[in-house]
Amino acid sequence: MEHNPVVWFEIYVEDMKRAKAFYEELLVVQLEEAKMDGLDMWIFPHDISKTGATGALVRHEMRPPNLHGTLVYFSVPDCGERQSWAEAKNSTVYVPKTDIGEHGFIAIIGHSEGNSIGLHSMV
Repeated sequence: MEHNPVVWFEIYVEDMKRAKAFYEELLVVQLEEAKMDGLDMWIFPHDISKTGATGALVRHEMRPPNLHGTLVYFSVPDCGERQSWAEAKNSTVYVPKTDIGEHGFIAIIGHSEGNSIGLHSMV
């Protein structure tokens, strides 16, 4: 395989202001607004010279968020610390920080819009 298979993701939301604030604080980033034919879309930071995928928060009536939708994992410095941050924000922790051997650690939390998201770190 010449490249990683994931190139883009969309996280569906109902309250864009709330979701944008959640992700900007969780990941310590600024999202960028994208103007697309009536879609409310904010794109995560990206650098095409680096590995990994980027994506966007999207508000669209045909795609409501839900707990059992696609699971996206975000790279964070320490998923245990970000899990604690999420708990302080009253987010549900579905899977607490878990050792996955040589691949690091994961946690799965609920986000502000009702989806579940994964966190990954090497510590």
